Amino acid sequence: MFSGKCTSAARLDGKTAIVTGSNTGIGKVTAKEFYRIGAKVIVACRDVKKAEQAVTEIVADVKGDNLGQLVVEELDLASFASIKRCAKSILQKEKHIHLLVNNAGVMACPKGKTQDGFETQFGVNHLGHFLFTSLLLPRIRNSTPARIVNVSSMAHTRGVINFDDINSDTNYSAMVAYGQSKLANVLFSKELAQRLEGSGVHVYSLHPGLVLTELGRTIDQVYFPGMRFLARFILYPWMKTPEQGAQTTLHCSIDEKAGEENGLYYSDCKVKEPSAAAKDPELAKKLWEKSIEMAGLKDYDMFNCDDTLPEPLKDV
Repeated sequence: MFSGKCTSAARLDGKTAIVTGSNTGIGKVTAKEFYRIGAKVIVACRDVKKAEQAVTEIVADVKGDNLGQLVVEELDLASFASIKRCAKSILQKEKHIHLLVNNAGVMACPKGKTQDGFETQFGVNHLGHFLFTSLLLPRIRNSTPARIVNVSSMAHTRGVINFDDINSDTNYSAMVAYGQSKLANVLFSKELAQRLEGSGVHVYSLHPGLVLTELGRTIDQVYFPGMRFLARFILYPWMKTPEQGAQTTLHCSIDEKAGEENGLYYSDCKVKEPSAAAKDPELAKKLWEKSIEMAGLKDYDMFNCDDTLPEPLKDV
């Protein structure tokens, strides 16, 4: 009763979609539905064996005519090298990218760093997807109409972008870092939408809801043994199934009315006002410039280069 539902009957025949972190949870449901409605779905995951198992399960579960195709690509968002290898592999194989769903994420991690030295949650949830999207953007721009969907969270409302300690080196709180990364998702979406205005590429961010998935798998390590069970027990009446949690992603990805919208934030398949910080254009621009620097993209113009292999990938 508290979950919106994607009611669109649109299909994705002949379209190519990428879903990060799609071997489990709402990402797997998203990939499954795209496959059911005819898309070629690139299942981009860190664990290739789990991704292949997910593909096997989806194919066994979905029956019918005019189904799509499922292709596994290795993608570790905690590694710029892996992100570049994955982007290069996709660009060499796919002439078009019509839909990119940046779904993968981590939450409430113990203090740690990505392979490139960034705080894990900011590095995976924001920077990894920022780099991945940037490298694929010229191909997406040449595949219009196209959509980019960034899965954020209501936790963005508690987020602050701490530019003085963006890697949480001085002070680390698992949930503060998570909030920062989720606010970054919404700000990235806003700024990218603004920069793509009139291009035929539309950008969305969303809150999927409290979903019963593996996202909180490390919460016991951060707080105390049994914390995850306790949280699930208390919150269970308000928690969604992965199928319910994927509905807003599906709405942003295929709904016809949503296809006319750009740069908005959604919850339960409806446009919702994000936090005041998430609507700050100066903050979005500052984060964009900082992200360009952190991702090593200063010499790469993703908006004005041709649709060949991007410069950052030529030596990969």
